[in-house]
Amino acid sequence: MSGYWSDILVGSKSLLTGMMITAREFFRPVVTENYPYEVPVMTERFRGHIELIPNEESGKPNCIACMACQRACPSDCISLKGSKKEGDKKKSLDSYILDFTKCSLCGSCVESCNFNALRFSKEYNLASFNKDDFIIDLLKRLEDQN
Repeated sequence: MSGYWSDILVGSKSLLTGMMITAREFFRPVVTENYPYEVPVMTERFRGHIELIPNEESGKPNCIACMACQRACPSDCISLKGSKKEGDKKKSLDSYILDFTKCSLCGSCVESCNFNALRFSKEYNLASFNKDDFIIDLLKRLEDQN
């Protein structure tokens, strides 16, 4: 019988504690963002999909197709092709395809790049019903931005 009354007391204390927290939070200002009308600001450490970094002078990607990012990717979601054109000192990038459906956002590709050619984008709105929308041609995307 004493366990019955102690359970009621503990339950009542728990209920009052919860009600006090609810009452305190009820009078605080709302922190909800009105999403489609207010665009959220992404933090510096936000990881979207990867993107190529353009050269400041030429606007072309810094990537020299060394394949380090492709080898470092545990998900095998990066495929790139490069070729050495006549008269150029380095290889140039021909295509850079990211299959974002496989990407785990681990950052191995960004860390393995020695030429400052990759970074995480700040793009967060990637909702789609079509799987093909998540296979991204990063080279074409960089050219469209310039």
